[in-house]
Amino acid sequence: MEIGGQHPASSCSKEHQKIYRDWFALADSGPIPASHSPPLIPSNRSPSASCSRFDSIAPLTALLFADGDGRITGPDAIRFFAMSSLPRADLKQVWAIADSKRLGYLGFGEFITAMQLVSLAQAGNEISQDSLQREDLISFNPPVMEGLDAQLAKSKHLAKRVDQDMDGFPQAQGPSTNHWFNSKSSKKIPLTAVTSVIDGLKRLYIEKLKPLEVTYKFNDFVSPLLTNSDFDAKPMVMLLGQYSTGKTTFIKHLLKTSYPGAHIGPEPTTDRFVVVMSGPDERTIPGNTLAVQADMPFSGLTTFGTSFLSKFECSQMPHPLLEHITFVDTPGVLSGEKQRTQRSYEFTGVTSWFAAKCDLILLLFDPHKLDISDEFKRVIGSLRGHDDKIRVVLNKADQIDTQQLMRVYGALMWSLGKVLNTPEVSRVYIGSFNDKPVKESAVGPIGKELFEKEQDDLLSDLKDIPKKACDRRINEFVKRARAAKIHAYIIGHLKNQMPTMMGKAKAQQKLIDNLEGEFAKVQREHHLPAGDFPYVEHFREALGGYSIDRFEKVKPKMIQAVDDMLGYDIPELLKNFRNPYE
Repeated sequence: MEIGGQHPASSCSKEHQKIYRDWFALADSGPIPASHSPPLIPSNRSPSASCSRFDSIAPLTALLFADGDGRITGPDAIRFFAMSSLPRADLKQVWAIADSKRLGYLGFGEFITAMQLVSLAQAGNEISQDSLQREDLISFNPPVMEGLDAQLAKSKHLAKRVDQDMDGFPQAQGPSTNHWFNSKSSKKIPLTAVTSVIDGLKRLYIEKLKPLEVTYKFNDFVSPLLTNSDFDAKPMVMLLGQYSTGKTTFIKHLLKTSYPGAHIGPEPTTDRFVVVMSGPDERTIPGNTLAVQADMPFSGLTTFGTSFLSKFECSQMPHPLLEHITFVDTPGVLSGEKQRTQRSYEFTGVTSWFAAKCDLILLLFDPHKLDISDEFKRVIGSLRGHDDKIRVVLNKADQIDTQQLMRVYGALMWSLGKVLNTPEVSRVYIGSFNDKPVKESAVGPIGKELFEKEQDDLLSDLKDIPKKACDRRINEFVKRARAAKIHAYIIGHLKNQMPTMMGKAKAQQKLIDNLEGEFAKVQREHHLPAGDFPYVEHFREALGGYSIDRFEKVKPKMIQAVDDMLGYDIPELLKNFRNPYE
């Protein structure tokens, strides 16, 4: 299964990759003025005068590393691609295909894709997404770029001069935003440090949204504070379902191999949450270790305690699919109140946490387990607000004949209608997602054809995930900002209802008991949609551990900063990193 189109390196010879690497370095380093003549460093300069020596080579390094962040942004592309002499309409199409994930920049892999498309266009071919699947793509020479050789010669001359004069000086590094999140307080981040849509969201979060969350303890009531890895994480797909509905087999089917720690059987085999992700080698990482790794987006799971983390692990392995998508395999949902009380952690709370992070949620059923247990109903309820991510999979459908399948499908839709409180009909994929051939004797040729089409549709849905990941990040960010704003209004309102002197404990209990009525007051006062308010019971439970009197009052400047972010900053960010040829 190929995600996000053909990998550029697979359709590009090593000789061409070497050429493109030099081109990429030039495009990323900024323009080399034609009239520039590098100043000579005086030979009588004292070697010990390191500051003076650094000053003398500063003009060289400023030119050579004018950008050098490993990203070709819009202005870089306009300057470099102009040498191809292609019309603007063709270059617009080249960028749209190369930046299919809409991140606002081209990495080296995307740059190779862009150059191959330019070659095709110069040869008179029409370019489209399908162009990347051409078998003769590898035979195309690099495109003709007017004036490129002269610029490469100048850049190599500068590089040689810098190499001679920069012994002992640190080299330019790629973009890193980890340090943005080191300080607990907000800080100003220069606009020049923002080279992608995701970087822009990080900057807005640190400067405008995070101060509001910290002030009104949003992280204790709703969701932990975001970290750098939360923004940079690969798209995630979570699989939910009762035991033995084929969740682990589904992942194995997509990977075409097993993953470390995978267990498959008719009994409840997966007794933990397993994150299957890309890694340099095959290994498993325990949950407690995973939760404290800064480069992993799972630090927020520490709120569920050690009892959960002992039932959580990461399975890493090198795999091309996992370079684009991370899978979350979950324990089978069991039936009965006894099973729920035996869990040592809040199962629905964990699924809700993952639902907010995931790009797609697959609910798996099999024809013999259509009943939705109490716990499964609570789990589906915990997905509230993420209805657009849910897809239903009727797995193992080749175990019954066509007539039974029709009845099973109707029964499944009836069961889902009682728990998914949405007017829309859920998308249900029917098939048998494993490595075994479809049992044509049971389903017949029509059933086999149906399963193949359904499988193609589901795989197409999965293929689109990386392309939509950036849009999903923006969507989740906006949802979080609105939730934080409503949370601030609620906290400020409760604070205003507290007496200044006597009877604080009694007043707090009265507010907690009448929380639903207080929510209604906040809604009316600020004209907010009722559907955006948190669950009353969950909020009441969290509120019980605080003294309302110690909360902050509403700070209009903070609210206005978030409103400005939603109304102006985010649209401006998207405008700045859209296709530069639009």
